Amino acid sequence: MELHQLLAIVAILAMSSSFVIASDPSPLQDFCVAVNNPVDGLLVNGKFCKNPNMVNADDFLFRGLQNPGNTSNQLGSEVTRITEVRLPGLNTLGISIARIDFAPYGLNAPHTHPRATEIILVLEGTLYAGFVASNQNNNTFFTKVLSKGDVFVFPQGMIHFVLNVGKTNALAFSSFSSQNPGVITIANAVFGSRPPISLDVLTKAFQVDKDVIQYLQAQFC
Repeated sequence: MELHQLLAIVAILAMSSSFVIASDPSPLQDFCVAVNNPVDGLLVNGKFCKNPNMVNADDFLFRGLQNPGNTSNQLGSEVTRITEVRLPGLNTLGISIARIDFAPYGLNAPHTHPRATEIILVLEGTLYAGFVASNQNNNTFFTKVLSKGDVFVFPQGMIHFVLNVGKTNALAFSSFSSQNPGVITIANAVFGSRPPISLDVLTKAFQVDKDVIQYLQAQFC
């Protein structure tokens, strides 16, 4: 086999493996219902699997997403996440879902999901959604105003937000490509970390006076 053919095969295999590890690992069994008790359990994806002979339909069911979330908070939004913690049958399946309720002008603040792509479906209201690409793509801002029935996708790891621009309540559902997508809310992480990030770091990063940083940190104490 010629060298260039060998290099091509190696490159293809490398790309294929990167796609394989880009999301939650594929399960090697029909299901792995999460349990907290390790007795007779098998540890998979950080959770113990329930004995398959004891699994029942309730392990794959969650009731309650018809109930609105409490939006009486500073942001005017509430995210109800259904991960393997609340729906044990999701364990190892690589998916999860969330209900997002918005008060008028409510905001799901800029955040990122380190382990998942998110796709959002608008059921009620008018939402302004957007995400910012990485430095590699010049931090390009992609945004759309979404109406009932519209779908928008936030690529994995991209900072994104959703704002209700209507005068009435709004409702959306999101699906994720991970059983536990994780969430990092940008403002909370930067200005509300414990212990706090050094003023020297933040004043230089944001090019503002330390009084501004201290004011922002005080909002997240």
